[in-house]
Formats: sequence, structure tokens, C-alpha cells
Amino acid sequence: MSDATDEKSTYLNADFRTPEMEMAELGADVPAAADMAIEDINPANPHLFKEDRYLEHFARLRAEDPVHLNEIETAGRFWSVTKFDDVRAVDGDWHTFSSARGMTLGLRPSPEVDAQMERLTSFIAMDPPTHTEQRKTVRGVSAPSNLKNLEPEIRERTIKVLDSLPEGETFDWVETVSIELTTLLLATLFDFPLEDRHKLTRWSDIVFAIPEPGGIVESQQQKVDELMECVGYFEGLWVERRKNPGFDLVSMLANGEATKDIPTVAHLGNLLLLIVGGNDTTRNTMSGSVYGLNKFPDQYDKLIADPGLVPNLVPEIIRWQTPLSYMRRTATKDCEIRDKKVLEGDQVLMWYASANRDEEVFNNADAVDLARDNADRHLSFGYGIHFCMGSRLAELQLRILWEEVLARFERIEVQEEPERTFSSFVHGYTNLPVTVTRR
Repeated sequence: MSDATDEKSTYLNADFRTPEMEMAELGADVPAAADMAIEDINPANPHLFKEDRYLEHFARLRAEDPVHLNEIETAGRFWSVTKFDDVRAVDGDWHTFSSARGMTLGLRPSPEVDAQMERLTSFIAMDPPTHTEQRKTVRGVSAPSNLKNLEPEIRERTIKVLDSLPEGETFDWVETVSIELTTLLLATLFDFPLEDRHKLTRWSDIVFAIPEPGGIVESQQQKVDELMECVGYFEGLWVERRKNPGFDLVSMLANGEATKDIPTVAHLGNLLLLIVGGNDTTRNTMSGSVYGLNKFPDQYDKLIADPGLVPNLVPEIIRWQTPLSYMRRTATKDCEIRDKKVLEGDQVLMWYASANRDEEVFNNADAVDLARDNADRHLSFGYGIHFCMGSRLAELQLRILWEEVLARFERIEVQEEPERTFSSFVHGYTNLPVTVTRR
């Protein structure tokens, strides 16, 4: 751990005031979208997501200003792209819209920030050819043959968790089911000690947590310190897997031609990408499926009457929930999106959460509709070279969950509105009180 600890100020700087922190300071008292001047709408305000008010702001932007400019002190200029076709066009053009400066709204460019980005990155925040080489290193984990091997284990664990649920009393679906199932699988993919698996959940939670009193983390320093604990833990696994490699993500990164010579601390970006990608996204879709079906009980009735609709449910819920609200790109040159002049160095946010509600593509887009014939066109997994390599694994987990839920429960009933994640990037739930009734 010592080398990683000594170098933490090189790779992570707790003194930075981040865009997320500035956004949080904007406050929760945002007027209704209809009452705001269009130029004052800022869809990256995390309060809109915590309060579940983001949809009205995106609807206004799609209708009146689909390529929308904001500017804040920490990040500088950033554009919000909100229409389906525009999001897909940006995501598919890595020459013009680069990933190399990060995947979330970042700090205004400066030599200090540039130096940090060069050292702490992940292959999702890279362009070809480096992106292609590093992604290839871990691609085998989502190969069809590996998914086939994993399915019995995923099903066995799902059954065990569901059979342990209390009947007739309220419990938190997020903690009891979604987090437990996704963390168990993530530990398997990393060959991570099962007794320490909740460390993965913790590290996943703090990656995009906004420091606030009483929050997931209370200061940027606490966030940095805990991420360095993550580095230290994986440093030990790194050494072990170089000596005794297996078929797991740590072994693949520690021994892959494109990644084996990278220091563990510099791999933090890749590790966190895989942790968040395997944990936050799937667990929030699992929770979103319960909430969404309760919000649209007619669709839940259809599913109960016909469990054969589960394959329809999977892409529709992934579209409706959109577990990661956006991804960021940076313009490599002056260009135009629609009629807006984007300058070289401007940040561009591709709002998947808005594109997946674009009425020009998805009819009655705000509703869960198990008969939707184009749900699989959703952009929740991205588009182009950065399309989520774990997409099939996420779909498999969600399919198995609902096959087993329908086999043993009359209904899962939400008891009150969920508590939502304080983030404009991770679109999820921190608490979802439910009861279950067994068959």
C-alpha cells in the first residue's frame, strides 16, 4: 500500500472543488421547468434527480433547446445534448468527440488537471487504439460461453436471496436484494474474497458521491482516502494474481499485454469503471424494475398473467430507468451540433436519460410499456466503440431475477416513495421499502 499512499496526491487531489460539489451548492429550490427561462435550465443539478424532477427539465430542452449550453466556474462551458439522434451521433463520432478527458463533467482544463487525467484514467475514458487494446484485455468475461457458465450460479444465488425475504413486513429492496445480488456477482467476476464483498459496494457508492454533511462521504478528503484504500486492497490481489492467474478481471488486467505494466494506482480508473459498471448500474435497474412496475400496475398485471413477457421487460426497464444518466465527451475541434457552435475543448454531455424519453423515437416514453416494440433501441448502454461490454451480463441478471420473482411471489408492493441517489450521473435509489406476498 505504501507506494500508492505516497502517490495519492499525484493521482487524486482532495483540494479540488469539483463540478459536482459546485452543482450541489446550487441548492434544491429549483423552480419548475415551465417557470424558468430556457437559458437558466441546468440539467446537471443533482437535486433534480434526487427529487425526481429531472424529466420536466429535459422535456423542455428537447422541445426548445436540444443542444443546450451552460457554464459554471469549476467546469467551464458544457453542452447538454438531449435528443436521441443527436446523442447517438455524438457517441458514434470519437474523432470529433473524445473520451480521453473523462466520462463525467470535469474540471476546467488546466496543466494541473491535464497531468492528473493522464495518470488516472480508464479505458472508457480513452480513444483508440489504447481504448481498444485495454478493453480487449477484459472482454472475455462477457463472452457468450462465460455467460452460459455463470447463469446457473446467478440463478442459484438469486433463489437463495429471494427465498430468504421476510413476508408480511417491510424491508429495503435496494439493500436486501439489489445490492446483495450485484455485489455477489461482482465478487465472482473479480474473484474477490466474499467475506469482504461489501467493500466493493462501498467503493462503488463513493466514486460519484458528492461530499455533504451526513452524506455517503462528508468531505473530498474522505473520498480520496477511501479510494486509496481500494487501490491498496487491489494491489495485494494484483501481486497474488500475477503469480497465480485465474479467469477473473483482476487476473486479466494484471497479466494482459496492454495492462500488465501499468502501476496499480494508475489502474484505479479501470477498477472503478468495472466496479461501478458491474454494481451501480445493474442494482439500480433491479430496483427500478420493482418501482416501475408498481408505478404502472397494469403492466405488472400483464407480467403476472404472462411470465413470458420477461424478455420484453428487460430492455424496457433498462430504457425507462437509464441507470447512468449521461456520459461526457470533449470536442477535439470547433464543430456544430444542430445549429450550435461547439468550441474545441468544450465538454459535451450525452444525456441518455433524455434520449431514452424522446417521444420522436419512443411513443408514450415516460411509461413502462411491455408491448413496446423498439425498447431495445435504448441508449442506456451507450453507442459505438464504448458500448457497454457488460450489457449482456446485466440483461441476464435482470431476466433471471424476474423469472424467479414471478415463480414465488404474488406481488412485490412498494410501500412508499424511494429515496434517490444524490447524483446527476448515477440515476438510482438508496432505499426502496417493499413488502412481498408469496404464492
